[in-house]
Amino acid sequence: MQLITEPNLPLADDFYQALIDMHQGLNDEQSQAVNARLILLLSNHVGDLSILKQAMEIARAAE
Repeated sequence: MQLITEPNLPLADDFYQALIDMHQGLNDEQSQAVNARLILLLSNHVGDLSILKQAMEIARAAE
């Protein structure tokens, strides 16, 4: 299976706003912890190590 990298998120702006709202009132350490928990939850939902590794490679290459 291949990672979907083309836009595939209905209501992307609403998702982005919810993501920003999730961080409201948090300090940097709390924001990083919330991001880590979100990554782990979504990774568990995806459940495919090859897809997750593809995502990590792409995310890392963007630096």
